Amino acid sequence: MQTQIDEIQRIPIKVLEEFDKYCEQKGITGKQKEEKLKDLIILVKRSSYEPGEAIGIVAAQSISEPATQMTMRSYTLASTKDRLSKVTQGLPRLIEIFDVRKTYEKNMKIYLKPEYNDKEKARNFAGKIKSKKVADVIAGDSIDLINMRIELELDSEKDIEKIEKIFAKTKIEVSHRGKNVYIKPKKTDIKTLKKIRNKLLKTHVEGVKGIEEVLVAKEDEEWMIQTIGTNVKKILKMDEVDMFRTTTNDIQQVYEVLGVEAARNIILNESKATMNEQGLEIDIRHLILLADIMTVDGDVKAIGRYGISGAKASVLARANFEETKKHLVNAAVAGEKDELKGVIENVLIGQIVPVGTGMVELGIDVEKMRASKGKKLE
Repeated sequence: MQTQIDEIQRIPIKVLEEFDKYCEQKGITGKQKEEKLKDLIILVKRSSYEPGEAIGIVAAQSISEPATQMTMRSYTLASTKDRLSKVTQGLPRLIEIFDVRKTYEKNMKIYLKPEYNDKEKARNFAGKIKSKKVADVIAGDSIDLINMRIELELDSEKDIEKIEKIFAKTKIEVSHRGKNVYIKPKKTDIKTLKKIRNKLLKTHVEGVKGIEEVLVAKEDEEWMIQTIGTNVKKILKMDEVDMFRTTTNDIQQVYEVLGVEAARNIILNESKATMNEQGLEIDIRHLILLADIMTVDGDVKAIGRYGISGAKASVLARANFEETKKHLVNAAVAGEKDELKGVIENVLIGQIVPVGTGMVELGIDVEKMRASKGKKLE
């Protein structure tokens, strides 16, 4: 009985909570529950690893081997809700995740609160959040070479205030007549006018900055909005948004707004989803280990020369990865010492790797050994 209690205590609390919830839903009690618990103990034992097991190497092999079978293409999805954006899939997407790249096709899936679950309300909200630039609110633009000024013809007189607001803190002269707005800088050469016009046309005037395109779609009897571009901070503040279900694939923005734990979950979910889309089954624990390594310091680090691999404690391990000469020279100048505690550095110098049985160090008491041999001879 004590043995079983000890084994139950080794099971994670969350797993036990889920087990109790499952038994309650299915109406499993008494001896039947005890039998199920025994099965759970066996499953947990099988899922555990022994001290000294090279979990890093196993995880690396388990992720990289299926990754060699992944496609190398980006394509536009054909489904209704995903037809908006060009979605990167396969190996390129996996590289984006593990490199924590800042430039790639970012998108959001915005879910609305129940009171806004209506086609018309969803469309109004989508129009409200879509980012509009000056180029989107004008009918035309030109450079008046006689008066040396920029002329903008607006779609509506209501947008005049938005244009004037852009130049409110500058010394550039802005005037208007009807739907036309005239912008005259102090320096009135053609090069300056063209530069100001090009910059002006790209200037944000309304909507949520970063949300470039929007698409209203129906998902399981519920209206949602898919976007190209993200702005997690502003979107989650909006009253219409269900912040508990709204998602984005932008790891950096999630880290900045929601913290490192949320960023870890995004890395895990995105990498798992990428694998699943390719029909590749991989144990989630390998991806959990990778996500943990990337976020363990409270910051999101890429797996590369300027991230995890380039920040290892061992000089030889860093030099083995990339920029060999640089690491060796810097270590020599700083007088660094390699403790030879990892796998790579011990392989390099031909020592036993501190993994599995290599972790164990045995000491022999020679005196006792001689004494015991002497007794046997007597």
